[in-house]
Amino acid sequence: MTSTLKNLGMQEVLDFDNTRNASSPIARLENVRAAAIKFREKIMQQPDVQYYQTVDLVRAPYPTWYGYTGVFAQKSLTFPFLHLLNRLFIIQYKDFNDQLKVILFSPTDVENNRKTPFFERLAGSLPESASKVFAPQYTSVEKTLKKLKIKPEQIDYISYDHLHTQELRKWLGSDHQPAYFPNAKLIVHEKEWNCVQGLLPVQSDWYCPDATVGVDPTKIITFRKSLALGHGIALVHTPGHTEGNHSLVVKVNDQVFVSSENGISLDAYEPKSSKIKAIREYAENTGVEVILNGNTQEGSNDQYISMVMEKTIAGPLHSNPAFPSCACSSESTPYWLFPGLKQTEILGALKFGKLIHLKS
Repeated sequence: MTSTLKNLGMQEVLDFDNTRNASSPIARLENVRAAAIKFREKIMQQPDVQYYQTVDLVRAPYPTWYGYTGVFAQKSLTFPFLHLLNRLFIIQYKDFNDQLKVILFSPTDVENNRKTPFFERLAGSLPESASKVFAPQYTSVEKTLKKLKIKPEQIDYISYDHLHTQELRKWLGSDHQPAYFPNAKLIVHEKEWNCVQGLLPVQSDWYCPDATVGVDPTKIITFRKSLALGHGIALVHTPGHTEGNHSLVVKVNDQVFVSSENGISLDAYEPKSSKIKAIREYAENTGVEVILNGNTQEGSNDQYISMVMEKTIAGPLHSNPAFPSCACSSESTPYWLFPGLKQTEILGALKFGKLIHLKS
């Protein structure tokens, strides 16, 4: 494994080894927090990635009691839905073999992802004409790359924090269709990949049916620990939301951005600083440091620890140090059709660095 990673210009991250082995949850939390502080110090000493951009792709309604688990009772909600804005992340960086690489994090196949059972049922409860209003799409992966003058064959890797709602066959190809990204490989945690091969009913409601069937196994790179892809970029295992959940860690603009769907807003990562009364009071009354995105609760204690880990690695947001620089892959944002919760601080779309265009 080590030799394979070396050939790929990657390295295992050992900083979090055994941090979750303590007998008590609070000991595991503090072990992970201490390791996250040291890991942040290391990545802050590394060069920035070459280019980092996030792009608004598509909106989707999402149950509020999932987004802020524990804060709201489903039956008592005045506004039962909030709106998530899903984003694409484009990162160009140098790997440890000094090769320039491009990874797409969370490249959503909007049309096919709608086959996710939960969202398919939700859409089925609405008139067909209403879908564009309830879940508007702003752009696509293909249009974004064309605008940036990045050719499909120039994408080296794709990755997702976990595979909820993700249909992979368009990007990677299958027995019945060519790959849109002919040279790309999927980087996925081994536990997440194994899970998709045999889901329980409580999981399958959130996964696209047959989303990996027929994908060439040589296009899959699995990892067991955390993984440094190159200078200033890593995929850190953050289990809980799913067993194989991992978070994107990127150093750029002299700060660290950490991305996943463990939480859906900066309010969720720093609830005691939230201006949303219910969230702030819940944090004050219970002592919680974070609020889980809990549509599936495969491991709530682990997810809680992972969110603390994420915000510790991220550190303070430059524009508002009361919150960490956690760039949620799907961020709760205002939308006229769902006028309920007003987020305290919205990170929004980001762009840093200069994209280097390479010949094919």
